[in-house]
Amino acid sequence: MEKRKLGNGGLEVSAIGLGCMGISQSYGLPMENKDAVALIRAAFERGVTFFDTAEVYGPFKNEEVVGEALVPIRDEVVLATKFGIDIGATSGFGVNSRPEHIRAVAEASLKRLRTDHIDLFYQHRVDPNVPMEDVAGTVKDLIAEGKVGHFGLSEAGVANIRRAHAVQPVAALQSEYSLWWREPEDEIIPVLEELGIGFVPFSPLGKGFLTGAIDQSTTFVASDFRNTVPRFAPEARAANQAMVDAIVAIAAARQVTPAQVALAWLLAQKPWIVPIPGTTKLHRVEENIAAAGVVLTAEDLGNIEAATAGIDVQGERYSPQHAARIDR
Repeated sequence: MEKRKLGNGGLEVSAIGLGCMGISQSYGLPMENKDAVALIRAAFERGVTFFDTAEVYGPFKNEEVVGEALVPIRDEVVLATKFGIDIGATSGFGVNSRPEHIRAVAEASLKRLRTDHIDLFYQHRVDPNVPMEDVAGTVKDLIAEGKVGHFGLSEAGVANIRRAHAVQPVAALQSEYSLWWREPEDEIIPVLEELGIGFVPFSPLGKGFLTGAIDQSTTFVASDFRNTVPRFAPEARAANQAMVDAIVAIAAARQVTPAQVALAWLLAQKPWIVPIPGTTKLHRVEENIAAAGVVLTAEDLGNIEAATAGIDVQGERYSPQHAARIDR
């Protein structure tokens, strides 16, 4: 698979990564460990070298299964994990990026991941109670100690991106970006381009909606977090079907799948964008990987823009509880 570079520090990854969260949580029942290990290794065999996890996924279980899967190929992959969520908070998952907590998370993650270094260490969410300079300075120290390779941010706003980057160069920002969530184009992407920071879109397929496999009649199991997402309310899905219909039509014309159109569109935006679709199914891994070989022409991109420009996507992308943790 084509490789891309995140940031100016030489961090090279496959053009399509694998978001591993859904293996352990959020999209129904977690996978059995042996099946998850097999899926991750199969993704590598097919060209994926960029794997994304976090201590909070599970919690903890996702790092453990990702670590187990990657042990035999550790030196051939880029492993990303995250700090900054207070898993023990009494009022649900709060944020905690105090320097001592960052260090404790790093040590615990290294053990669960069965490795001596984390290639990309993201602040999962900005902590308003800890100066960004202290966060970046702590990660800078971890990099100097060889425990971390590169610094990343997730869902950070422009001001905090600049503050962090001034202390320790940021290799990548991970935030939601797709054909049905294009807010990063307004301020975030221009700043990333200015500073030389890579962009790692999560939910590049709109949490499954852009695949065309979900409509207003789709039901989710009780443990699926999409039940709490306003954008997935039945009435919102009905209103948003126009977006999917437009992508399906373009995919049919190109003889590819809607998911491949959505991923190829992201890849076409900037050479330093690397989406990390997640799945628990090998045939979806293969479908997503194949998107890296779908080259959209200027005409294709114009057709996508024309078909989607007038569509007003309905529903917020997060519940109020989760939205409160997004940095602006």
